[in-house]
Amino acid sequence: MSKSKKEKINFYNMFWLFILASVFGWIVEGIYTYIRRGQLINHSAVVIGPFNMAYGICACFLTAILYKYRDDSKIKIFLISFIGGSVIEYLMSLGMEVFLGFTAWNYSRYFLNINGRICLLYSVFWGILGIVWIKICFPFIVKFLTKINQFKYNGFLVKFLIAFLIFDILLTIGAIERARSFEKGIAPANKIEVFLDNTFNKDYLTNMFNNNWGD
Repeated sequence: MSKSKKEKINFYNMFWLFILASVFGWIVEGIYTYIRRGQLINHSAVVIGPFNMAYGICACFLTAILYKYRDDSKIKIFLISFIGGSVIEYLMSLGMEVFLGFTAWNYSRYFLNINGRICLLYSVFWGILGIVWIKICFPFIVKFLTKINQFKYNGFLVKFLIAFLIFDILLTIGAIERARSFEKGIAPANKIEVFLDNTFNKDYLTNMFNNNWGD
């Protein structure tokens, strides 16, 4: 694949990549858990919408670190993905714990893990994923992203979705904090907390975060 100017990645490409990968991750995780457990679980990272943002962040991150090396050897790409993927997975786990008070995965039982946040097995998966992503998947995806960017109202739609996702993230954080208060027997102090108790409550969050959201 030639490195022409038309192939340069811009903000809009990365944003839509984030959205598409987040929705794709939500679908894949949902199918996987249904086949494995026979349960329909909402694997979204936010309370509104099908956005598994871990997939979106990882897709953008892999693109950012590998795009420059997309024509290089598979071994080089594997090593970059192995290291880079491990770093981003560790930071995502740490970020969830710092800002939400829990993490969605724990590799403590796996061989050669670091604080249960990353392990050798999944670092190898990162390396393989990087090769598949930048060598096979991305050349097709970037063409689709280019078509999306040609949409007349693309700029407006991107700004709207950014504002919505910010609201969604804040609402999710608020729902988690309110659910924790509810578990402690603290009554709602206003109509917003009553709304959270009736909608994005303990049962809703448990289905999303596998019982990891509580204190």
